[in-house]
Amino acid sequence: MKYISTRGEINPVSFREAVMMGLARDGGLLIPEEIPDLTGCLAAWKKLSFVELAFEVMRLYSDLPEKDLKAIVQRSYSKFDVKEITPVVPVNGIYILELFHGPTLAFKDVALQFLGNLFEYILKESKQELNILGATSGDTGSAAIQGVRGRDSMRIFVMHPHNRVSKIQEKQMTSVLDGNVYNIAIEGTFDDCQNIMKTIFCDLEFKDKFSLGSINSINWARVLAQIVYYFYAGFRVMEKTGAEKISFSVPTGNFGDIFAGYVACRMGLPVNKLVLATNENDILSRFFNTGEYSIGKVVETLSPSMDIQVASNFERFLYYRLGENAVLLKEMMLSFSKSGKLNLQKDRDGFIDRTIIAGSSDTETTLSTIRNFHHEYSYILDPHTAVGVHVAMRFKKEGEPMICLATAHPAKFSEAIKKATGKDIVHHPSIDALEGMPTKCEPLPASVAAVRDYIETRIDAN
Repeated sequence: MKYISTRGEINPVSFREAVMMGLARDGGLLIPEEIPDLTGCLAAWKKLSFVELAFEVMRLYSDLPEKDLKAIVQRSYSKFDVKEITPVVPVNGIYILELFHGPTLAFKDVALQFLGNLFEYILKESKQELNILGATSGDTGSAAIQGVRGRDSMRIFVMHPHNRVSKIQEKQMTSVLDGNVYNIAIEGTFDDCQNIMKTIFCDLEFKDKFSLGSINSINWARVLAQIVYYFYAGFRVMEKTGAEKISFSVPTGNFGDIFAGYVACRMGLPVNKLVLATNENDILSRFFNTGEYSIGKVVETLSPSMDIQVASNFERFLYYRLGENAVLLKEMMLSFSKSGKLNLQKDRDGFIDRTIIAGSSDTETTLSTIRNFHHEYSYILDPHTAVGVHVAMRFKKEGEPMICLATAHPAKFSEAIKKATGKDIVHHPSIDALEGMPTKCEPLPASVAAVRDYIETRIDAN
């Protein structure tokens, strides 16, 4: 499998090159030359374990020897605290896909444990070093740090928006004191962090000089790993219900998670609907309902990982929505970078996309959803998952199974849970252990130059 850019201005590259490149060198996002149709494989895949299924999905897109890929996959999921890796739990007529059983209690672990091992494998073969630059709205940072901390030949620089992630999310990142880990608190929003990261990656001379790589979902390997749990959860629920199709509700910020579901659908997973759920930062839900994608002001909410305006993976979706027309896509993205707005026509039946439907939830509704699920069903939702559940209930139809992605353990957002329920009821040993731990973090202005200088200084010092 070769990889091309959404903007069409690079020669096809191998899987290994795509993993190390992260953002395409023409400023676009890397995608596979083709998405395989696996409709004929579904029956054979239904009984596979998560790890077995991950290998089958990933080998279609990888150029690694199968023996090596299988070892990487097995190692990547050895630190999860349940055998199923991503179990599915029935609650109140829906199915909760628990993606928070990894080392940092967030769905990002599913991809970043794999990506950390993949980086290490490629670097060992090539005898190179890698300096990872990432931006996080909360969970990506800690998952990425856990994936690469202490590894040879790698350093990681993670930017988070200062005072705009939960205290626990911040502590999970900044309490890691390994010498190859650098936490940066940017005085701005996540969109500022993401813009700094993309600007630095587009400076090809700087990127090459300092061997920069990405752990954000602009890296195709992130999306690849997330495709797996759509198949796994779909098989479990179809087996349980006898349904021929399933739907998924996805709390959405940067569009990477729901894009993985979109790819799974194109691969042949029988998906009825993908429900895109946003909080008050509803740029994506507005787009799928109106056709207009326009930047607004970032609103701080109880679900900070979704407090995003410019979703980096949205470009991948637009590429397919525009009929894989890279020239038109590039023109549209350049226009958007100047105006902060783009528009697409709905089809004759009023759809932007036949599979993706969208809605949003405000803070009070999110709190009431957490409160009701705890009181009625003794199940605790984190605020991101509560957004997805609320929107899912609006679209759920009788007899059509709905799977809601639970993106984080509620203990990561204990203050929101306490606000919703009035009780301090959610804990986790790894979260409680953070209390009183020393931290390491550098505050910086929302400036490309400041971050470039910081990276260069730290690398040269080593």
